[in-house]
Order: sequence, then structure tokens, then C-alpha cells
Amino acid sequence: MASMRDIKRRKTSIQSTSQITKAMKLVSTVKLQKARQAAENAKPYFENMYDVIVDMLSITDIFTSKYLSSPNIQNNKKKSVILISSNRGLAGGYNNNVCKTVLEDKSFIPSETKIYAVGLKGAEILGKRGFEVDTEFLDVIEQPLYSDAMKISAEVLSDFMDGEFGEIYIAYTEFKNTVSQVPKLLKLLPVDKEKIEKKKGAVQMNYEPNQHTSLDIIIPKYVTSIIYGALLEAMASENGARMTAMDSATENAEDMIEKLSLEFNRARQSAITQELTEIIAGSESIG
Repeated sequence: MASMRDIKRRKTSIQSTSQITKAMKLVSTVKLQKARQAAENAKPYFENMYDVIVDMLSITDIFTSKYLSSPNIQNNKKKSVILISSNRGLAGGYNNNVCKTVLEDKSFIPSETKIYAVGLKGAEILGKRGFEVDTEFLDVIEQPLYSDAMKISAEVLSDFMDGEFGEIYIAYTEFKNTVSQVPKLLKLLPVDKEKIEKKKGAVQMNYEPNQHTSLDIIIPKYVTSIIYGALLEAMASENGARMTAMDSATENAEDMIEKLSLEFNRARQSAITQELTEIIAGSESIG
């Protein structure tokens, strides 16, 4: 059995940790309320923008747009992923889960995939796996703004047009509720042909002034909108995951403190019994 001093030291240490995890849970709870509201407000626009692009491409000659017809893009097998994670840990499996969406997809070959990292943890995980990681946007996830999404979109589309890769994906975590966050991998450009085929003939659309100009204007807005929506979803998911993780850690710490308190009482009782035994034995020897 451990000594009373060791038990007391360990109990004190766990109590300090419990105070930290409890404080982190409270901070995450406050942040989650704001982040969830922002994500819920943006979600309809975020989802409808993707549907609009699919609708447009289902009735449009995609080669009328420079973003889809450039010789640098055609038959280019290299890929890019905008990976949204967090800058800090202590959020359960949040960061690992979103990285798995890339790592478990065998079509992403490290030597042929460029990662645009939004968040330090994702950059670290995929960087160790041999992926080329652009870390310019690490601080964006702290307080994402639409202007941040515009900056990311402009750089990714510029590299896309220069022929650095032929496909753009985004990996983020969709916020369901405080205890459920789902990692997702979405192909931004070119839009999946299967989704386009399903929509063919389902909508009618007129263009002003023409298909070419309309697509060239709306595609950057579409990419920016999807990135911004994903940033808001990810921020809410991160705080939800951290709140849940810290709540679980606090409960585990309280259980350990309870067990250590019981162990300490047993050790103290044993020490008292030992002292009484020694006193009685000593008095009998004197008598």
C-alpha cells in the first residue's frame, strides 16, 4: 500500500488538474454557444450554395468556365485539401478524426497532395505523414471571418489555375450537437459528376449576361462560401468536442479523488491501529 504522504500528494495533484479541466469546460461552453449560433445561421446559405452550383453545372457546358476548362487543370491528377482542425489539443478525437478522412482515402498520395492547413494540429499530423503542408492559415480558426475565407479561396484557386493540382477538397467537422460532430470530406472542384448527373433535367435556368461570365463570377463565391461555412462548423465542433472531453476528464478526476480519499482513510486507519498495537505491546512489556 502507498504511504499516506504519496496518496495525499497524488490527490492534491489530481484536484489541481480537475480545477483546470472544469475551467476549460466552462470556457468551451461559453464559446460553443456563440459558435453554434454562427454555424446555424450560416448553414442554410452554406448548403444552398453547393446545391446551386450543382444545379448550374447540370444544365451548363462546364467548359465555358475558366475554372473548369483550363489546360493546366485537365487530366491533372494532383489534389489539394483544405484541412480544418484546431490549434490546441484536449478535444478528444476531434483532430485525429478529421485527419483520418484524408489518411484513410487511398486516393490521396502524400507526394501528389497539397494540404492547406487551417489549424496547427492537422498540419502536424499530416506533415508527419509526408504531405506537403501550407501553414499560412493556422490562426484563422481562432476567430474565422468571411475575409479569411476569401483569402484562402483566392490562394487555392490561384494555385488551381496555375496547374499545381487538378482537384480541390475540403476536410472539416460538421457540427450536429454538443456530443456529436461528424468529420466530412467534400469535393469542391470539379464537382462530382454523379451529383451533376442526378440533377440533369431537374431545373431550368437563364443566365445574364451568359454562361461563361456567370460561372466565372459565381465559382469563386461558391468556394469562399463553402470554406466559410466549414470554418464556422469546425469552430462549433471543436468547442463541443473540447467541452465533452473536459467534462469527461473532470468526472474521471472526481472518481479518482474519491478512490484516493478512501485509500487515504484506510491507510490512516491502518497507521492508527499499528500505533495502538505498539502502545499496548509496550505497556504490557513494562508491566
